[in-house]
Amino acid sequence: MKIDFLKKYLCFTTILASLISCNSNKEGEYVAYFGGEIINPNNPYVLFCKDNEVIDSIKLDDNNRFFIKFDSLAPGLYSFKHEPEYQYVFFDKNDSIMVRVNSRDFDNSVAFCGRGDLKNNFLMDLYLKQEKDRNSTFDAFDYDLNKFSETVDSSYEKMQVFYSNKKNEIKWSDEFDVIAKAAVDFNYYSKKELYPMIHKIRTGNDAYESIPKDFYNFRKNIDFNTETLSSYSPFVMYLSHMLNNMGTINYHNHFTEADLALKTNINKLNIADTLIKNEKLKNVILNNIAFTYLLEDQNMAYNQEFLKTYHKYSTDKSQKNEINKIGNAIQSLKVGNDLPEVELLDANGKVVSSKNFAAKNTVIFFWTSRAKSHFEAVHKKIVNFNKQYPNYQFIAINLNDSEEQWKKILSSYKFVGTTELHASDFENIKYKWAINKIHRTIILDKNGKIKNAFANIFDSQFEDNLK
Repeated sequence: MKIDFLKKYLCFTTILASLISCNSNKEGEYVAYFGGEIINPNNPYVLFCKDNEVIDSIKLDDNNRFFIKFDSLAPGLYSFKHEPEYQYVFFDKNDSIMVRVNSRDFDNSVAFCGRGDLKNNFLMDLYLKQEKDRNSTFDAFDYDLNKFSETVDSSYEKMQVFYSNKKNEIKWSDEFDVIAKAAVDFNYYSKKELYPMIHKIRTGNDAYESIPKDFYNFRKNIDFNTETLSSYSPFVMYLSHMLNNMGTINYHNHFTEADLALKTNINKLNIADTLIKNEKLKNVILNNIAFTYLLEDQNMAYNQEFLKTYHKYSTDKSQKNEINKIGNAIQSLKVGNDLPEVELLDANGKVVSSKNFAAKNTVIFFWTSRAKSHFEAVHKKIVNFNKQYPNYQFIAINLNDSEEQWKKILSSYKFVGTTELHASDFENIKYKWAINKIHRTIILDKNGKIKNAFANIFDSQFEDNLK
């Protein structure tokens, strides 16, 4: 409690002057204010977004503070981003919300103040409680069904009590309650959808057959067409987990791995089309299914077959459609093609074009400080490969971290045999090289042509690509 009080006190004292003007709104207006302070900023901007679209790019001043007035802001769920992190913020009519964040500990440092702060601080507190709970209950997926249910049900009950107490205390609006209740419920529902898959992976035991018919009864009470939740992560993630579960083909011994992946993901598209009638939400879910599939399976013929079904159901024809971008990127990454050019930074801050990689066999791999175990493991792998394959150069590209963080991490390690570069424009590399995860390795031949753009350095057959 003392820490929470201190956060709010600091927030108020640093931006009190802005708040004074925020409380003069007329009741009939939809004027809203948003501002705050970013400690240790990664870049000079805060992005204010709605449904994943940027509404405004707000520049930090010399004191790393930002402030914006909206003459008319519709009540609802928004998000603010300070790349690469983001969090949600909910506005009721005439709210004046300020936020204080330390980018080095983003989620743990978020503190709201001003008119509308209580409900938003509730969302953050709930989020952090669920993160802690997720870590402490992860072993529950090893348990048999009864013990698993007892564990997650107990956790859910505690979250419901927290939600009910805060709802009675704060007396928030019905519109916000849709978000608040979704945050509680869909975290719990996701655990139940994930159980059979994770249990099988971790224990080797197939729990699908032993799950009783009423285990997923909660699905009957879900409104799959709630547009308010169409960009809210707990709901969207739940739908993804549910479709993974419902789309699973259990009797799959007759299919190759590639056949099974295609059939499973087309099955998920079919189920999504049946369940979700709201056009906006359906497009979001179809895009999630397609995005994941296209970056997992690189069979070009199967990709085209999958996309036929996707385009049959999707009405998202915009130029911003990520699936079209990813589909085009995958096509450009065929064996024998030139690797599309991107610009990177070296440790001296000099811009390096991927076109300028030496005419030599090349392995390109990726890492981020957020996945420390992967970061260390992949570099150890490269040290060994460097000794075995001296005819190759090994290029490490950092994703997501700020340039400052990247340099600081490198100063703590002494990696031999790698060229360390930083992706300063992640969006560019994401779309040109179809990158959505760090477990990707790109291999070029001695002429700089693509040999394999979708390898995994931890695959047991990986070295076959180097011979």
